[in-house]
Amino acid sequence: MKLALIGYGKMGKELEKAALSRGHEVVLKVNSENSLSIKPINLDSADVAIEFSTPKAVPGNIRMCFSSGLPVVVGTTGWYEELDAIKNECINGNQSMIYASNFSIGVNILFELNRMMANIMNHQPDYDVSIEEIHHSHKLDSPSGTALVLAKDIISLLERKERWIDIDPDSNEETHKHPGDLTINSMRLGEVIGTHIVKYRSNVDKLELRHEAYNRTGFAEGAIIAAEWLMNKKGCFTMQDLLNGK
Repeated sequence: MKLALIGYGKMGKELEKAALSRGHEVVLKVNSENSLSIKPINLDSADVAIEFSTPKAVPGNIRMCFSSGLPVVVGTTGWYEELDAIKNECINGNQSMIYASNFSIGVNILFELNRMMANIMNHQPDYDVSIEEIHHSHKLDSPSGTALVLAKDIISLLERKERWIDIDPDSNEETHKHPGDLTINSMRLGEVIGTHIVKYRSNVDKLELRHEAYNRTGFAEGAIIAAEWLMNKKGCFTMQDLLNGK
């Protein structure tokens, strides 16, 4: 498989290592210095594109891949206000895309466990829930896309939660929140790869679901697996489709 890497920072370099280790070839690497190379004449040499750039650049990059008929794996977050429009363009144009807030297999297992826990806790009103996420200080979006997936799933399943709010962990906002609020504590510390914790607390105990990434390898390998899976498919997909073998 020949890959175009749109975004060649730390994650792009991990993607390249993972691709080469699985016997694939990287035919195009795009970073901020050569972003104008995202055009059909260059994309035509690839079988699949993997997009890990910046939130503002994502919609244009996806559309450029669509114009070349190139399947695209999208791992960048922070652009989902345009997701519905992109989905429609993908389906109506008979294009191929898989997107995820996180391609790590472990994180996607966390998503499944989070939904199971929310279903159980819907019948246990003594427990309140919150989310904590910690990432490196260079991460552009806050809360993380992964935290938002966790929050939205909880809100859809836990009847006593109505909306999520992002709070400063050093403030006293937590003491003034509405009972229907699901708080997300977002922290940006040093070079932390990514930690997500779903916390349920009562007056007598605490339960937690926690995922902590040791490095970027899991994210990269998951994205390469997604690219392999997407190769001969048409439509707009998520990691749930991949994990369920659809």
